[in-house]
Amino acid sequence: MSKSYILQCAAVLILVVAISPAVLCQENGAGGGAAPQSGSSSQPVSGSQRQARNATSPQSEPRSPQLKTAPGGTNRQIVLDVQVTDKSGAPVRGLQQQDFTLLDDKQPQPITSFQAVDHSALPPGDTPVEVILVVDAVNASYSSVSFERDQMKRWLLQNEGHLAQPTSLILFTDSGAKIQNAPSEDGKALAAAYDQLEVGLKTTTRAQGFYGAADRFDMSLRAIREMAAYEADRPGRKLVIWISPGWPLLTGPNVELTDKNEQQLFQSIVAISGELRQARMTLYDIDPLGVADAGSLRVSYYEEFVKGVPSAPHAQAANLSLQVLAVQSGGRVLNSTNDITSAIAACAQDANAFYVVSFTAPRADRANEFHSLEMKADKPRIMVRTRTGYYAQP
Repeated sequence: MSKSYILQCAAVLILVVAISPAVLCQENGAGGGAAPQSGSSSQPVSGSQRQARNATSPQSEPRSPQLKTAPGGTNRQIVLDVQVTDKSGAPVRGLQQQDFTLLDDKQPQPITSFQAVDHSALPPGDTPVEVILVVDAVNASYSSVSFERDQMKRWLLQNEGHLAQPTSLILFTDSGAKIQNAPSEDGKALAAAYDQLEVGLKTTTRAQGFYGAADRFDMSLRAIREMAAYEADRPGRKLVIWISPGWPLLTGPNVELTDKNEQQLFQSIVAISGELRQARMTLYDIDPLGVADAGSLRVSYYEEFVKGVPSAPHAQAANLSLQVLAVQSGGRVLNSTNDITSAIAACAQDANAFYVVSFTAPRADRANEFHSLEMKADKPRIMVRTRTGYYAQP
Protein backbone atom coordinates (compact mmCIF):
# COMPACT_ATOMS: atom_id res chain seq x y z
CA MET A 1 0.00 0.00 0.00
CA SER A 2 1.47 3.34 -1.01
CA LYS A 3 2.27 6.10 1.43
CA SER A 4 0.10 8.53 -0.51
CA TYR A 5 -2.86 6.16 -0.22
CA ILE A 6 -2.37 5.96 3.54
CA LEU A 7 -2.22 9.76 3.81
CA GLN A 8 -5.35 10.09 1.69
CA CYS A 9 -7.26 7.66 3.88
CA ALA A 10 -6.00 9.37 7.04
CA ALA A 11 -7.15 12.73 5.75
CA VAL A 12 -10.62 11.32 5.07
CA LEU A 13 -10.66 9.86 8.57
CA ILE A 14 -9.86 13.12 10.32
CA LEU A 15 -12.38 15.06 8.29
CA VAL A 16 -15.20 12.77 9.32
CA VAL A 17 -14.14 12.75 12.97
CA ALA A 18 -14.16 16.54 13.17
CA ILE A 19 -17.79 16.89 12.06
CA SER A 20 -20.02 18.07 14.90
CA PRO A 21 -22.78 15.63 15.96
CA ALA A 22 -26.42 15.65 14.99
CA VAL A 23 -28.94 15.23 17.73
CA LEU A 24 -29.97 11.64 18.41
CA CYS A 25 -33.72 11.87 17.93
CA GLN A 26 -34.54 13.99 14.91
CA GLU A 27 -38.09 14.34 13.75
CA ASN A 28 -38.93 11.57 11.29
CA GLY A 29 -35.20 10.74 11.06
CA ALA A 30 -34.53 13.78 8.83
CA GLY A 31 -30.96 14.43 7.79
CA GLY A 32 -29.80 10.90 8.50
CA GLY A 33 -30.26 11.34 12.25
CA ALA A 34 -31.68 8.70 14.55
CA ALA A 35 -35.35 9.00 15.38
CA PRO A 36 -37.35 6.77 17.69
CA GLN A 37 -39.37 4.17 15.82
CA SER A 38 -43.10 4.73 15.66
CA GLY A 39 -44.96 2.99 18.42
CA SER A 40 -41.86 2.54 20.56
CA SER A 41 -43.13 4.95 23.20
CA SER A 42 -45.87 2.46 24.07
CA GLN A 43 -43.50 0.65 26.40
CA PRO A 44 -44.62 0.88 30.06
CA VAL A 45 -42.94 3.82 31.80
CA SER A 46 -43.76 5.75 34.94
CA GLY A 47 -45.32 9.18 34.77
CA SER A 48 -42.18 10.81 36.15
CA GLN A 49 -40.01 9.11 33.53
CA ARG A 50 -42.31 10.21 30.71
CA GLN A 51 -42.40 13.77 32.05
CA ALA A 52 -38.60 13.92 32.28
CA ARG A 53 -38.16 12.71 28.71
CA ASN A 54 -40.85 14.96 27.26
CA ALA A 55 -39.41 17.98 29.03
CA THR A 56 -36.09 17.50 27.27
CA SER A 57 -37.03 16.81 23.68
CA PRO A 58 -33.96 17.02 21.44
CA GLN A 59 -33.71 19.85 18.94
CA SER A 60 -33.48 19.17 15.22
CA GLU A 61 -30.33 21.16 14.50
CA PRO A 62 -26.76 19.89 15.04
CA ARG A 63 -25.17 20.76 18.36
CA SER A 64 -21.89 22.58 18.69
CA PRO A 65 -18.94 20.50 19.89
CA GLN A 66 -18.07 23.26 22.37
CA LEU A 67 -18.33 22.31 26.04
CA LYS A 68 -21.61 23.30 27.62
CA THR A 69 -22.07 24.97 31.00
CA ALA A 70 -23.14 22.45 33.61
CA PRO A 71 -26.57 23.09 35.13
CA GLY A 72 -26.24 25.19 38.28
CA GLY A 73 -22.55 25.80 37.79
CA THR A 74 -19.82 26.68 35.33
CA ASN A 75 -17.59 24.68 33.05
CA ARG A 76 -15.05 24.68 35.91
CA GLN A 77 -17.41 22.65 38.10
CA ILE A 78 -16.54 18.99 37.57
CA VAL A 79 -19.03 16.32 38.63
CA LEU A 80 -17.72 12.77 39.00
CA ASP A 81 -19.57 9.50 39.45
CA VAL A 82 -17.34 7.36 41.64
CA GLN A 83 -17.63 3.58 41.74
CA VAL A 84 -16.17 1.75 44.74
CA THR A 85 -16.12 -2.05 44.65
CA ASP A 86 -14.67 -4.93 46.61
CA LYS A 87 -12.55 -7.67 45.08
CA SER A 88 -15.62 -9.52 43.84
CA GLY A 89 -16.88 -6.42 42.03
CA ALA A 90 -19.77 -5.75 44.43
CA PRO A 91 -20.44 -2.07 45.27
CA VAL A 92 -19.09 -0.80 48.60
CA ARG A 93 -21.63 1.21 50.57
CA GLY A 94 -21.44 3.46 53.59
CA LEU A 95 -18.36 5.57 52.79
CA GLN A 96 -18.23 9.23 53.84
CA GLN A 97 -16.67 12.28 52.20
CA GLN A 98 -13.69 12.13 54.55
CA ASP A 99 -12.89 8.65 53.26
CA PHE A 100 -12.00 10.04 49.82
CA THR A 101 -9.03 11.95 48.45
CA LEU A 102 -9.34 13.60 45.03
CA LEU A 103 -6.16 14.21 43.03
CA ASP A 104 -6.07 16.60 40.05
CA ASP A 105 -2.73 16.19 38.27
CA LYS A 106 -1.57 14.46 41.49
CA GLN A 107 -2.48 17.54 43.56
CA PRO A 108 -5.19 17.19 46.25
CA GLN A 109 -8.35 19.16 45.52
CA PRO A 110 -11.13 19.98 47.99
CA ILE A 111 -14.40 18.16 47.36
CA THR A 112 -17.16 20.77 47.16
CA SER A 113 -20.13 18.37 47.24
CA PHE A 114 -20.65 14.73 48.13
CA GLN A 115 -23.58 12.34 47.78
CA ALA A 116 -23.83 8.63 48.45
CA VAL A 117 -26.35 6.92 46.16
CA ASP A 118 -27.78 3.62 47.37
CA HIS A 119 -30.53 2.15 45.22
CA SER A 120 -31.86 0.02 48.07
CA ALA A 121 -32.46 3.13 50.21
CA LEU A 122 -34.15 5.28 47.55
CA PRO A 123 -37.86 6.09 47.78
CA PRO A 124 -40.13 4.50 45.15
CA GLY A 125 -39.96 6.28 41.80
CA ASP A 126 -36.60 7.92 42.53
CA THR A 127 -34.31 6.58 39.79
CA PRO A 128 -31.09 8.61 39.47
CA VAL A 129 -29.54 6.04 37.11
CA GLU A 130 -30.52 4.72 33.69
CA VAL A 131 -29.09 1.67 31.95
CA ILE A 132 -28.69 1.99 28.17
CA LEU A 133 -28.02 -1.17 26.16
CA VAL A 134 -26.43 -0.60 22.75
CA VAL A 135 -26.78 -3.29 20.09
CA ASP A 136 -23.91 -2.68 17.66
CA ALA A 137 -24.72 -4.09 14.21
CA VAL A 138 -22.06 -1.90 12.56
CA ASN A 139 -18.91 -3.29 14.16
CA ALA A 140 -20.10 -6.82 14.97
CA SER A 141 -20.95 -9.59 12.52
CA TYR A 142 -24.51 -10.80 12.08
CA SER A 143 -23.69 -14.07 13.85
CA SER A 144 -22.26 -12.14 16.83
CA VAL A 145 -25.33 -9.90 16.98
CA SER A 146 -27.59 -12.97 16.88
CA PHE A 147 -25.67 -14.55 19.76
CA GLU A 148 -25.72 -11.39 21.86
CA ARG A 149 -29.44 -11.05 21.15
CA ASP A 150 -30.19 -14.28 23.00
CA GLN A 151 -27.81 -13.38 25.80
CA MET A 152 -29.30 -9.90 26.23
CA LYS A 153 -32.83 -11.30 26.29
CA ARG A 154 -31.83 -13.58 29.17
CA TRP A 155 -30.74 -10.53 31.15
CA LEU A 156 -33.92 -8.62 30.29
CA LEU A 157 -36.14 -11.54 31.34
CA GLN A 158 -34.41 -12.36 34.61
CA ASN A 159 -36.43 -11.80 37.78
CA GLU A 160 -39.56 -12.34 35.67
CA GLY A 161 -38.72 -9.28 33.59
CA HIS A 162 -38.62 -6.84 36.51
CA LEU A 163 -35.53 -4.69 35.95
CA ALA A 164 -33.85 -2.90 38.83
CA GLN A 165 -33.22 0.26 36.80
CA PRO A 166 -35.02 2.08 33.97
CA THR A 167 -33.48 0.64 30.82
CA SER A 168 -33.35 1.83 27.22
CA LEU A 169 -32.41 -0.09 24.10
CA ILE A 170 -30.45 1.53 21.27
CA LEU A 171 -29.98 -0.16 17.91
CA PHE A 172 -26.87 1.01 16.05
CA THR A 173 -26.93 0.13 12.35
CA ASP A 174 -25.68 1.68 9.11
CA SER A 175 -28.64 4.07 9.23
CA GLY A 176 -27.56 5.44 12.62
CA ALA A 177 -28.31 4.96 16.31
CA LYS A 178 -32.00 4.73 17.12
CA ILE A 179 -33.61 4.69 20.54
CA GLN A 180 -36.20 1.92 20.58
CA ASN A 181 -38.09 2.84 23.76
CA ALA A 182 -38.49 5.26 26.61
CA PRO A 183 -36.70 4.12 29.79
CA SER A 184 -38.62 1.16 31.18
CA GLU A 185 -38.28 -1.35 33.99
CA ASP A 186 -40.37 -3.85 32.02
CA GLY A 187 -37.83 -6.36 30.72
CA LYS A 188 -40.49 -8.39 28.92
CA ALA A 189 -41.54 -5.38 26.86
CA LEU A 190 -37.92 -4.62 26.00
CA ALA A 191 -37.29 -8.23 24.98
CA ALA A 192 -40.35 -8.16 22.75
CA ALA A 193 -39.12 -4.93 21.15
CA TYR A 194 -35.73 -6.52 20.58
CA ASP A 195 -37.38 -9.47 18.79
CA GLN A 196 -38.89 -7.08 16.27
CA LEU A 197 -35.45 -5.72 15.33
CA GLU A 198 -33.97 -8.94 13.95
CA VAL A 199 -34.78 -8.34 10.26
CA GLY A 200 -33.23 -4.87 10.25
CA LEU A 201 -29.92 -6.17 11.57
CA LYS A 202 -29.14 -7.97 8.30
CA THR A 203 -28.78 -4.88 6.13
CA THR A 204 -25.34 -3.44 5.35
CA THR A 205 -24.15 -0.97 2.71
CA ARG A 206 -20.61 -0.23 3.86
CA ALA A 207 -17.46 -0.19 1.78
CA GLN A 208 -14.69 -2.71 2.48
CA GLY A 209 -11.00 -2.42 3.31
CA PHE A 210 -9.48 0.71 4.82
CA TYR A 211 -12.27 2.96 3.61
CA GLY A 212 -14.81 0.58 5.12
CA ALA A 213 -12.93 0.67 8.43
CA ALA A 214 -12.81 4.48 8.33
CA ASP A 215 -16.54 4.44 7.58
CA ARG A 216 -17.27 2.37 10.69
CA PHE A 217 -15.00 4.57 12.78
CA ASP A 218 -16.85 7.67 11.60
CA MET A 219 -20.33 6.20 12.12
CA SER A 220 -19.41 4.98 15.60
CA LEU A 221 -18.12 8.36 16.77
CA ARG A 222 -21.16 10.07 15.30
CA ALA A 223 -23.38 7.67 17.23
CA ILE A 224 -21.64 8.15 20.56
CA ARG A 225 -21.69 11.94 20.19
CA GLU A 226 -25.37 11.86 19.26
CA MET A 227 -26.07 9.87 22.41
CA ALA A 228 -24.08 12.31 24.54
CA ALA A 229 -25.86 15.30 22.99
CA TYR A 230 -29.24 13.74 23.75
CA GLU A 231 -28.39 12.57 27.27
CA ALA A 232 -26.74 15.86 28.29
CA ASP A 233 -30.16 17.47 28.80
CA ARG A 234 -31.47 14.61 30.91
CA PRO A 235 -30.73 14.31 34.64
CA GLY A 236 -28.91 11.51 36.37
CA ARG A 237 -26.18 9.04 35.59
CA LYS A 238 -26.28 6.83 32.49
CA LEU A 239 -24.61 3.43 32.32
CA VAL A 240 -24.09 2.81 28.59
CA ILE A 241 -23.40 -0.88 28.02
CA TRP A 242 -22.11 -1.21 24.45
CA ILE A 243 -21.94 -4.80 23.22
CA SER A 244 -19.32 -4.69 20.51
CA PRO A 245 -15.76 -5.72 19.63
CA GLY A 246 -15.21 -1.96 19.15
CA TRP A 247 -14.61 0.09 16.05
CA PRO A 248 -11.34 0.03 14.10
CA LEU A 249 -8.36 1.64 15.85
CA LEU A 250 -6.94 2.97 12.55
CA THR A 251 -3.56 3.45 14.18
CA GLY A 252 -0.22 1.95 13.23
CA PRO A 253 3.16 2.54 11.60
CA ASN A 254 1.64 2.98 8.13
CA VAL A 255 -0.88 5.63 9.15
CA GLU A 256 0.68 9.08 8.93
CA LEU A 257 -1.08 12.32 9.87
CA THR A 258 -0.28 15.90 8.93
CA ASP A 259 -0.11 18.63 11.57
CA LYS A 260 -3.57 19.76 10.52
CA ASN A 261 -4.90 16.19 10.82
CA GLU A 262 -3.48 15.91 14.33
CA GLN A 263 -5.00 19.22 15.39
CA GLN A 264 -8.43 18.24 14.09
CA LEU A 265 -8.22 14.87 15.79
CA PHE A 266 -7.13 16.48 19.07
CA GLN A 267 -10.12 18.84 18.95
CA SER A 268 -12.40 15.81 18.54
CA ILE A 269 -10.76 14.09 21.51
CA VAL A 270 -11.30 17.19 23.67
CA ALA A 271 -14.91 17.61 22.53
CA ILE A 272 -15.92 13.97 23.06
CA SER A 273 -14.26 13.88 26.48
CA GLY A 274 -16.25 16.90 27.59
CA GLU A 275 -19.52 15.74 26.05
CA LEU A 276 -19.41 12.34 27.75
CA ARG A 277 -18.52 13.90 31.10
CA GLN A 278 -21.26 16.50 30.96
CA ALA A 279 -23.82 13.88 29.95
CA ARG A 280 -22.69 11.77 32.94
CA MET A 281 -22.23 8.75 30.70
CA THR A 282 -20.19 5.83 31.99
CA LEU A 283 -19.29 3.49 29.13
CA TYR A 284 -18.90 -0.28 29.30
CA ASP A 285 -17.64 -2.42 26.43
CA ILE A 286 -18.59 -6.10 26.24
CA ASP A 287 -16.89 -7.96 23.39
CA PRO A 288 -19.37 -10.51 21.97
CA LEU A 289 -16.48 -12.48 20.46
CA GLY A 290 -15.50 -13.45 24.02
CA VAL A 291 -12.87 -16.13 24.47
CA ALA A 292 -12.53 -16.54 20.70
CA ASP A 293 -10.99 -13.08 20.64
CA ALA A 294 -9.30 -13.15 24.04
CA GLY A 295 -5.86 -14.20 22.82
CA SER A 296 -5.53 -11.72 19.99
CA LEU A 297 -3.34 -8.62 20.14
CA ARG A 298 -6.30 -6.47 19.15
CA VAL A 299 -8.00 -7.14 22.49
CA SER A 300 -5.23 -5.55 24.56
CA TYR A 301 -3.76 -3.09 22.04
CA TYR A 302 -6.12 -0.32 23.18
CA GLU A 303 -4.33 -0.24 26.55
CA GLU A 304 -1.47 1.67 24.92
CA PHE A 305 -3.83 4.61 24.30
CA VAL A 306 -5.68 4.89 27.62
CA LYS A 307 -3.49 7.69 28.94
CA GLY A 308 -4.91 11.16 28.29
CA VAL A 309 -3.76 13.09 25.21
CA PRO A 310 -1.97 16.31 26.27
CA SER A 311 -1.64 17.97 22.86
CA ALA A 312 -2.25 17.56 19.13
CA PRO A 313 1.11 15.93 18.25
CA HIS A 314 0.20 13.05 20.56
CA ALA A 315 -3.25 12.48 19.07
CA GLN A 316 -4.04 9.20 17.33
CA ALA A 317 -7.30 7.68 16.15
CA ALA A 318 -6.98 4.89 18.71
CA ASN A 319 -7.38 7.48 21.48
CA LEU A 320 -11.06 7.48 20.47
CA SER A 321 -11.59 3.72 20.53
CA LEU A 322 -14.58 2.36 22.43
CA GLN A 323 -12.37 0.56 24.94
CA VAL A 324 -10.31 3.69 25.66
CA LEU A 325 -13.41 5.84 26.11
CA ALA A 326 -14.87 3.20 28.45
CA VAL A 327 -11.83 3.16 30.72
CA GLN A 328 -11.52 6.94 30.70
CA SER A 329 -15.18 7.34 31.67
CA GLY A 330 -14.75 5.14 34.75
CA GLY A 331 -16.39 2.13 33.10
CA ARG A 332 -15.09 -1.32 32.24
CA VAL A 333 -13.91 -3.44 29.30
CA LEU A 334 -15.06 -7.07 29.39
CA ASN A 335 -13.48 -8.98 26.51
CA SER A 336 -12.73 -12.49 27.73
CA THR A 337 -16.10 -14.10 28.41
CA ASN A 338 -18.83 -15.72 26.33
CA ASP A 339 -21.38 -15.17 29.08
CA ILE A 340 -22.77 -11.83 27.90
CA THR A 341 -25.73 -12.15 30.27
CA SER A 342 -23.44 -12.19 33.31
CA ALA A 343 -21.26 -9.45 31.81
CA ILE A 344 -24.28 -7.14 31.43
CA ALA A 345 -25.29 -7.90 35.01
CA ALA A 346 -21.76 -7.11 36.23
CA CYS A 347 -21.89 -3.71 34.51
CA ALA A 348 -25.44 -2.90 35.55
CA GLN A 349 -24.75 -3.59 39.22
CA ASP A 350 -22.70 -0.38 39.28
CA ALA A 351 -26.10 1.34 39.51
CA ASN A 352 -26.82 -0.26 42.90
CA ALA A 353 -24.52 2.01 44.88
CA PHE A 354 -22.04 4.74 43.98
CA TYR A 355 -20.91 8.21 45.01
CA VAL A 356 -21.29 11.59 43.32
CA VAL A 357 -18.64 14.19 44.09
CA SER A 358 -17.82 17.55 42.61
CA PHE A 359 -14.92 19.96 42.72
CA THR A 360 -13.93 23.24 41.16
CA ALA A 361 -11.30 22.77 38.48
CA PRO A 362 -8.28 25.08 38.73
CA ARG A 363 -7.83 27.52 35.88
CA ALA A 364 -5.57 26.24 33.15
CA ASP A 365 -2.59 28.05 31.66
CA ARG A 366 -3.89 27.37 28.17
CA ALA A 367 -7.01 26.16 26.42
CA ASN A 368 -7.69 22.40 26.44
CA GLU A 369 -5.06 21.61 29.06
CA PHE A 370 -5.33 17.95 30.03
CA HIS A 371 -5.60 17.17 33.73
CA SER A 372 -5.42 13.63 35.06
CA LEU A 373 -7.84 12.61 37.82
CA GLU A 374 -7.55 10.01 40.52
CA MET A 375 -9.88 9.23 43.39
CA LYS A 376 -8.57 7.32 46.41
CA ALA A 377 -10.53 5.82 49.28
CA ASP A 378 -9.05 5.26 52.70
CA LYS A 379 -10.24 1.68 52.99
CA PRO A 380 -8.33 -1.59 52.44
CA ARG A 381 -8.95 -4.08 49.64
CA ILE A 382 -11.23 -1.95 47.52
CA MET A 383 -11.09 -0.57 44.00
CA VAL A 384 -12.14 2.94 42.96
CA ARG A 385 -13.19 3.85 39.43
CA THR A 386 -14.06 7.27 38.08
CA ARG A 387 -13.28 9.47 35.11
CA THR A 388 -9.52 9.48 34.53
CA GLY A 389 -9.14 13.07 33.29
CA TYR A 390 -10.64 16.20 31.77
CA TYR A 391 -9.59 19.20 29.70
CA ALA A 392 -9.30 22.39 31.76
CA GLN A 393 -9.77 25.90 30.42
CA PRO A 394 -8.16 29.25 31.37
